[in-house]
Amino acid sequence: YAMLLSLIFLIVLVAAVVGFVFRHEIKTNFESNLNLALRDYNVTADRHSEAVDTIQRTLHCCGVQNYSDWEKTEYFAQKGIPQSCCKSQTDCSEEDLKDPSKAKLKVFVDGCFFLVTSTMESKMSVVAGMSFSIACFQV
Repeated sequence: YAMLLSLIFLIVLVAAVVGFVFRHEIKTNFESNLNLALRDYNVTADRHSEAVDTIQRTLHCCGVQNYSDWEKTEYFAQKGIPQSCCKSQTDCSEEDLKDPSKAKLKVFVDGCFFLVTSTMESKMSVVAGMSFSIACFQV
């Protein structure tokens, strides 16, 4: 029983240290993967496109740094900015989404990268506190 508790304690400790030490690499990887997901975004609901849509709808954001990131994608040339960026689904036409100046008024202008990373960082204190309390309980 003591060996099992020691093993769990070490796993929690290593996970906390690795998360803290490599947090910048995690951010960099997330940003590059989000850029790739935008570049490869398409209408045929693959899981990367669904993830981008979910992030944009949930966090009320658009693109990586801002909504203009979509202008560099193939999808923008065909259909404009995705519907998941719209503030109101009923007030977003395809013509508006193809014109960046009109789209600015109808879509979320903030980028998703900052919102996701700030949300993760705000939750890290809760995760660290839980890990510390579990470790103290085990000791």
